[in-house]
Amino acid sequence: MNTTRTVLVLGSTGSIGTQALDVAARNPDRFRIAGIAAGGTDPAALAAQALAHQVDAVAITKATAAEDLQLALYTEAQKRGYARGEFRLPRIFAGADAVLELIGSVTADIVLNGLPGSQGLEPTLRALETGATLALANKESLIAGGPLVLKAAKPGQLVPVDSEHSAMAQALRGGRAEEVDRLVLTASGGPFRGRGRAELEFVSVEDALKHPTWSMGRLITINSATLVNKGLELIEAKLLFDVPCEKIDVVVHPQSIVHSMVTFTDGSTLAQASPPDMRLPIALALNWPDRVPGAASPCRWDQAATWTFEPLDDTAFPAVELARHAGTIGGCLPAIFNAANEVMVAAFLAQNARFTSIVDTVEQVVQAAGEWQREPRDLEDVFAAEQWARRRAAELSSTERK
Repeated sequence: MNTTRTVLVLGSTGSIGTQALDVAARNPDRFRIAGIAAGGTDPAALAAQALAHQVDAVAITKATAAEDLQLALYTEAQKRGYARGEFRLPRIFAGADAVLELIGSVTADIVLNGLPGSQGLEPTLRALETGATLALANKESLIAGGPLVLKAAKPGQLVPVDSEHSAMAQALRGGRAEEVDRLVLTASGGPFRGRGRAELEFVSVEDALKHPTWSMGRLITINSATLVNKGLELIEAKLLFDVPCEKIDVVVHPQSIVHSMVTFTDGSTLAQASPPDMRLPIALALNWPDRVPGAASPCRWDQAATWTFEPLDDTAFPAVELARHAGTIGGCLPAIFNAANEVMVAAFLAQNARFTSIVDTVEQVVQAAGEWQREPRDLEDVFAAEQWARRRAAELSSTERK
C-alpha cells in the first residue's frame, strides 16, 4: 500500500514546477502538494495552482504582489464555482524570505527545488535542515554552495531531478561505487550544433532560444545553447556522485533519448533511455527510490530509430572544459563560474553582449578569481564570491561594449 508523500514545490510556475504539479495531479494517491512558491509575476497562475491542489500555503517573493495574489485566489474560487468564503484560503508568505518561511512552516516529506539560478541555495540548505528529501532541479544551488550543501545533506537526502543525473543515479544501481570507471553526460548539442566558433559570434537571441528538444526557461535555454548547462551538470555530477571531473565525459547525442550513461571497470556501459519527457525524472525524484508507473511514455522498440553520438567541439563550445577546470579546483570557483554566467546571459538577452562573449567573459572572470579558490566557510562567503563575480563580469562586459 502506497503512503502519500507531502511535497513543497519551489518555482511552481516554471517548467519543472508545472510538470511536478502535473505528476502529482496524475498520482493523488502518492503525492499531496502541501505548499508552492514562485516569484509572483503571474498571480493568476499561482492562484489556480493553489486551489487546484488545495495547498496549505503559498510563498510569493515579490512582496508587492501579495494583494494581487489574494484577489486572484478569490477570482479563481469564483471560476471554480465556490461561493465566496466557502473555501479555505491558503496561508500567504510574501517578500524576500517568503520561500524560507514556507519551508520552515509547512511540514513536507519532499521539497522540490525548481527555483532558477543561485537564489535557490538558501532554500536548499533550509530544506535539508528540515530533514525532508530534497528533489534538486536547481543545480546552481549545489554548484554554488557545494561544500556547504554536501555537509548539510544526510546520506540519501539529495535526489537529482535533472534528466542526466537521474539517468546516472538509475544506471549506478547496476554496480558498486568501486566498479565505476566513468560517467558519461549526454548533450543535445543545442540549436548551434555543428557550427564553428566564427559562425557563433553574431547569432541572435531568437535563434539561441530555439532549443531543438526541450522547452525550458530563458536562462537554461541560453545555457544549453552555449553548453554552459552541460558544464554545470558536469560539476553537479562530481558533487552528487563523488566522481572526479576528469572521469566525467560529455558526448553529443542529438536525439536526447539516452539521457546519460555509466561505464564500469569491466567495460560494460549502462544507459538510461526514454523519450524526452521531464515528468519521468520528476516522478522518480518525488517517489525515490521507487518508480511511478505510467510516469511517461517508453521508447517504441517496434519502430525503426537511429541514435547517434559524436564528440563535443571544445573550440566552438569551450564552456565544458572551463567548468571542468572550475570543478576540479573547487572552492568558490564553481560559484564564480555560475554567477558570472548569469550576468552575461542577462546581457546577451538584453542584446548588450555577443553570444560568444558569454563564455569568453566567464573565462576571464574565472581566471582572475585566484583568491576564491578556497572553500566557502558559510553562506556569506558564497554570496561574497558571487557578488565579486557579478561585478567583475559586468565591468568586463561594459568595457567590451565601449
